[in-house]
Amino acid sequence: MRPLVVTTFVTMDGVMQAPGGAGEDPSGGFGYEGWLPPHFDEGMGEQMNEWFAGAQDFLLGRTTYEIFHASWPQMISDDPVSQGINFKKKYVASRTLTSIEWETAELLSGDVAATVRALKAEDGGELQVHGSAGLIQTLLAEDLVDELRLMVFPVTLGQGKRLFGEGTIPRTWRLTSSRASSTGVLMTTFQRVGEVELGSVGPEYN
Repeated sequence: MRPLVVTTFVTMDGVMQAPGGAGEDPSGGFGYEGWLPPHFDEGMGEQMNEWFAGAQDFLLGRTTYEIFHASWPQMISDDPVSQGINFKKKYVASRTLTSIEWETAELLSGDVAATVRALKAEDGGELQVHGSAGLIQTLLAEDLVDELRLMVFPVTLGQGKRLFGEGTIPRTWRLTSSRASSTGVLMTTFQRVGEVELGSVGPEYN
């Protein structure tokens, strides 16, 4: 059994759409593409290298696959992110693609949730999800995410695709690591615990 880990950039109000730049994902009339670069620093790059080093392979939605395929083969280096994205296995979940061109990628067919459960049941390293807003909604709704690695940016946008959509099931998460970049980005890791526990506020809180 291996863990499924979601890594994503997210604003304070939960938006994860098009952090990288213009043309990435303007769907829905999103007008704030590229909200990440002004806040990037060396510490964030080091954290991404560390996170990518643990990947055995990747699970991507169509849009993220197309963005990666259009750019990363032109940026091959010894950097762990470049090495991982370019040369490790990539499983692509899409209802619209009929074929894919990247030789290290495989198009998933049939029931995505069932396929992902089968991939998780294998022995090996992390199955990592990056970007892929729509796919993440399916994974959260099916309770398939074991760990969230979130970079939370000091930005609020009020519009765009959000990490936690309407299909998210109630769950408790445990914060296992957290540190801030020089630009105020919180780099956090949460592990899934289980059901939500409820209580009430009594006199001791007054």
